[in-house]
Amino acid sequence: MIEQRVERKLSAILAADVAGFSRLVGIDEEGTLAELKELRRDALDPTIREHRGRIVKITGDGMLVQFVSVVDAVRCAVEVQRQITEHNTKTPQEKRIEFRIGINVGDVIIDGDDIYGDGVNVAARLEALSEPGGICVSVAVRDQVRDRLDLTFDDVGQQQLKNIARPVRVFRVRPGETTSQTTPVLKLPDKPSIAVLPFQNMSGDLEQDYFADGMVEEIITALSRFRQLFVIARNSSFAYKGRSVDVKQIGRELGVRYVLEGSVRKAANRVRITGQLIDVSTGAHIWADRSEGALEDIFDLQDRVTGSVVGAIAPRLEQAEIDRSTRKPTESLDAYDYYLRGLAAVHQWTKDANKEAVYHFNRAIELDPRFASAYGWAARCYSQRKAGGWAGYEPATAQEIAEAARLARRAVELGPDDAIALCTAGIALAYVVGDLEDGEAFTDRALVLNPNLFWAWLFSGWVKLLLGSPEVASERFARAMRLSPNDTTVFGLKDGLATAHFASGRYTEALSWAKAAIREKPAFIVGICMTAASAALAGQLSEAERAIASLRQTEPKLCISNLREQVPVLGRPEYFDKLAEGLRKAGLPE
Repeated sequence: MIEQRVERKLSAILAADVAGFSRLVGIDEEGTLAELKELRRDALDPTIREHRGRIVKITGDGMLVQFVSVVDAVRCAVEVQRQITEHNTKTPQEKRIEFRIGINVGDVIIDGDDIYGDGVNVAARLEALSEPGGICVSVAVRDQVRDRLDLTFDDVGQQQLKNIARPVRVFRVRPGETTSQTTPVLKLPDKPSIAVLPFQNMSGDLEQDYFADGMVEEIITALSRFRQLFVIARNSSFAYKGRSVDVKQIGRELGVRYVLEGSVRKAANRVRITGQLIDVSTGAHIWADRSEGALEDIFDLQDRVTGSVVGAIAPRLEQAEIDRSTRKPTESLDAYDYYLRGLAAVHQWTKDANKEAVYHFNRAIELDPRFASAYGWAARCYSQRKAGGWAGYEPATAQEIAEAARLARRAVELGPDDAIALCTAGIALAYVVGDLEDGEAFTDRALVLNPNLFWAWLFSGWVKLLLGSPEVASERFARAMRLSPNDTTVFGLKDGLATAHFASGRYTEALSWAKAAIREKPAFIVGICMTAASAALAGQLSEAERAIASLRQTEPKLCISNLREQVPVLGRPEYFDKLAEGLRKAGLPE
């Protein structure tokens, strides 16, 4: 019996479709189809041929294209989007055809004129992640073209794509802006400054990534308690996960003198943590060590790493302060494990991950009913749920508000000197429960206890906005951004700055920050609303109309009457009235 060989080929795959095609057809079926046919004839097909692409299939409003060269694929995508943008200048906003494009490079199976495999499936999922008029690519594509094309690649982070087994690191493409132009060198603080990079998981099991990441987060937290240090926040450090980047470049991008890198190996009930501290100005290793012990010694191992780093870069710190920084968060290793899983989930900023985080934090609380930080992060999940628009259009139920209040107050009761417990509880109380006085008191206290804590500056900024102090809020957001200049969730900070400028009546500045926020997270409802309202009130009506069209596509049921629960600034009646005025001008229905 002769075995039939499957033909395979390494290819660059481009997947494209029309954003909001059903809506366009509903408005004008014949006109939309004619417009799409014209675009394919005049822009897509000639550009694909010019860049040596082969159209594999056309499916209604979408297409799949195969390229031999990944550079050709990306060049083609950029040129297609440029031509469509130019074509759309003569078309009313509500009738514009905009494509979303995803590009992947990988092994594909050849079956006659068709192609199959994960390489194709990933491209299709990347296209679904893209914004209208945008391009999303996999890390493999970015790595092959980053030094060959004049493009900026914005890191969207690891994404779990539907029906794809492993997470894929995704980048959003922006033409004509080199990284050197958009990433200024930051001035070093006037104190020892450090970034702790994600430790490599040496366990041989990807499922243990959460454990390695959690070790790093705990070390960052311990270091951040030292007033004499300047410590970069977790999210900016983790933007380098899986990347091979020169430490000197990291030092420039984050504005730090030192970088700590290392690895974690967890096997059975044993843990080994290795670390090396590097002076980025010289590239010299000023400390390196390995700590190993039983799993129940994990906190002692973390303390050894923290103490060694502090001793190397700030030797004059008092022992009393070192002792305070290495206080155990819990005596229960099982509770701690659930806590680390919860942190890994909450940082993903998705609806499903939020539910998963609540489960893990609650399990940690069940195992250790005195685990203050677990209560605080569980309460934070409720404020994240509201900020993400995942609660739906109806206000949070009385039961949900009561649960957020219970968790927050228990966090404060158990952790009166725990900055994480205080700031997470504070934002939940202010934003979900409506207790602005306690929310302010607890976030302010968190800043006193830990002036390096990114979350405390971020949450305090939002609390100050809810209290009607946008200028103070701007200062808090700016400080948070310096602590985390390369944050993977920077859209929240940029939206905060947009909101603060909007509240102060600086609509042009608000528009600039709001657009920056939705570049990072295109489906972020708050950012799109702020973009539309700011543009309208700044007199830029065409920009406002484009934002409304995007908003209607993302959330077609959204209108003025169900808006109040969707945008944090609406905690202030005067902000809501101003926002509603801008959105009405932009064209959002009542």
